[in-house]
Amino acid sequence: MIKKFLQEVGEYLLLMKRTFARPDNFRMFCKQIPRELEKLGVDSIGIIVIISIFMGVIMTVQTVLNTENPLLPRYSTGLVLRDTFLLEFSSTIMSLLLAGKVGSNIASELGSMRVSEQIDAMEIMGVNSANYLILPKIIALVIFMPVLVTLCVGFGMIGGACVAQFSDLITMSDFIYGIQYAFIPFYYTYSIIKSLFFGFIIASVSSFYGYYAYGGALAVGRASTHAVVNSSVLVLLSNIVLTNIILT
Repeated sequence: MIKKFLQEVGEYLLLMKRTFARPDNFRMFCKQIPRELEKLGVDSIGIIVIISIFMGVIMTVQTVLNTENPLLPRYSTGLVLRDTFLLEFSSTIMSLLLAGKVGSNIASELGSMRVSEQIDAMEIMGVNSANYLILPKIIALVIFMPVLVTLCVGFGMIGGACVAQFSDLITMSDFIYGIQYAFIPFYYTYSIIKSLFFGFIIASVSSFYGYYAYGGALAVGRASTHAVVNSSVLVLLSNIVLTNIILT
């Protein structure tokens, strides 16, 4: 097991070395990035917005119902929702969702190209397939992650505001005051920094498993599973490391 782990780490590092080489055709390489931005980033906006709104609603309701204490100010609900989204949900939890959606997409795409010998054909023609196929995905996801973080936080607050507007659990003035109270701008920066690392992890790890998917359709499914699981684990581990480095 340890031998297999070390072998995979070595193969991953060698693949990243090939991936970050100088592009063979810079014009074709630049054309790939907008396509990947749309496929990996723009197409993920819908699910992120929907989940953020509903999580904002649920967290607001749960916070109000579980903090019914006269010693706690009513605006604490908005404060808790804001900091929860900024510190963890918009970066870590969202990245776990993207590991499932984007990670499986990348792994299955590259895996299908591998088993259908498209990658082998590119190598025969002298093209650095790792650089051409993987690097645009990494760049696109890393670029778009801050956008998804911002949307996640914004629509999470909108979900909480809907509770304040359409229920009697909390007033809108208390909710807005809680969002603004004791705001620390660095928390947003912290979330952006984490999302950049998470975007790289999701794209590179998923590409690694898809790129080395040998053995037919079964191997593609196995690669997608490994990509999602290992990306999620690495996101959680790196979250611990980054939190200790940045916030302590």
